[in-house]
Amino acid sequence: MGIPSTATEIHLASRPVGLPSKDDFAIVRAEVREPGDGEVVVRNDYLSVDPYMRGRMNDVKSYIPPFQVGEVMDGGAVGTVVASRSDELAVGDTVLHEYGWREYAVGPAKRFRAVDTTRVPASSYLSVLGMPGQTAYFGLFDVAAMRPGDTVFVSGAAGAVGSLVGQFAKLRGARRVIGSAGSADKVAYLREELGFDEAFDYKDGPVSEQLAEAAPRGIDVYFDNVGGDHLEAALTSLRTFGRVAMCGAITQYNDTEPAPGPRNLFLAVTKRLSMRGFIVMDFAERAGEFTAEVSRWVRDDRVRVRETVTSGITSMPDAFLGLFSGDNLGKMLVRLDDSA
Repeated sequence: MGIPSTATEIHLASRPVGLPSKDDFAIVRAEVREPGDGEVVVRNDYLSVDPYMRGRMNDVKSYIPPFQVGEVMDGGAVGTVVASRSDELAVGDTVLHEYGWREYAVGPAKRFRAVDTTRVPASSYLSVLGMPGQTAYFGLFDVAAMRPGDTVFVSGAAGAVGSLVGQFAKLRGARRVIGSAGSADKVAYLREELGFDEAFDYKDGPVSEQLAEAAPRGIDVYFDNVGGDHLEAALTSLRTFGRVAMCGAITQYNDTEPAPGPRNLFLAVTKRLSMRGFIVMDFAERAGEFTAEVSRWVRDDRVRVRETVTSGITSMPDAFLGLFSGDNLGKMLVRLDDSA
């Protein structure tokens, strides 16, 4: 399998104001160089598409550097080594890495991690065994300190992280798991395929009313992927000493003005709530613990994984924009062919 002289990359063309458009991306043909000492060349097979990438399109300081205008973007990817000048990785190895948004990646072997695809598909390392799975696992069990017998509410429950949160909660003994999603089909998916005890479409009426009906005795844990009215509703429904894992706020990612805080935030005081934000890399040293338990659940078919997959590097901007219109069920991925 040879190395092409050029391959396609997606560059940031401009910084968006509000919801991004396709004009904010540029499709660029770039040179693919030969590997140097200790380096590998990887043909990407799957590219990850994630909501957090919207924040990296802004020129602001954060826990991860912003994308640069005029340069290739990056993110999670799984690919196949096609050339190697390293003793650590061989041609044919499947590897996980962060050189996404491009067809071919070239870099030091230490920036690529070999993964075993004999028991699970390669794409699993971008979903249930990757960043979304770790986010769900550590956010639920460490940050929110979920205990057996808890009632758990998760927003964005049909997405890559939320769909795993609900299943992990049931596997660890949650009494009830409730999810919100953005369509009747997604609600049915949560109830019928993932085993949620209750689910509702947040477009059908006020979230506070629907949550109160789904959990009349209140909730113990809220896993927040959405923010906004969902967080406000959860504050009302949380029992005394309830816990909130603050993972994301996708409803606010494209706002051009600061979003108002929940009007009932003082309930955090009167109910003695714990609200903690987190980043999955906080738990990097415990990745082995996560992989051991969740791999076993996957092998035993105790966790269901749904992926929304588009094809071709040029579909990457559309797939990314689709996150904000609810196009994905489970993990959003772009699959690349091997004919670059």
